Amino acid sequence: MPKSSSADISGLEAIMDTLREPGGCPWDREQTLDTLLPYIIEEAYEVVSAIEGGDPADIKDELGDLLFQVVFISRLAKEKGDFNLSDVINSSIEKMTRRHPHVFGEESAETSDEVIKHWAKIKKEEDKNKKTEEGTLSSIPRTM
Repeated sequence: MPKSSSADISGLEAIMDTLREPGGCPWDREQTLDTLLPYIIEEAYEVVSAIEGGDPADIKDELGDLLFQVVFISRLAKEKGDFNLSDVINSSIEKMTRRHPHVFGEESAETSDEVIKHWAKIKKEEDKNKKTEEGTLSSIPRTM
């Protein structure tokens, strides 16, 4: 299992709690998953732009903004009883561990090509286990 980061994401969760609670920010309290869509996309593009610009301070700043969107969405889901930020983090840990059996499991991979083959095989198996619509393009996100 990989080592965890020393950064504490609970500070971002506390800020989000304050923003969403009564007496918090009226704008933040009105947001829904649908109203956040443009901001999520905007922040992702700003990360891309910062990476293309090559300034580490800009990249760090934009990644923080994108991370805050993840915290925000997780808070909205928590309010609905769907999942919380810990669930998102644990899901990512499980997925990345599962998709790297050459590091965390019994498989081996000496080259990037071998890693890609493992990844594709695992992803295909995951897709089989998901409930998806029938059809050739059903595994492609609608936004693409």
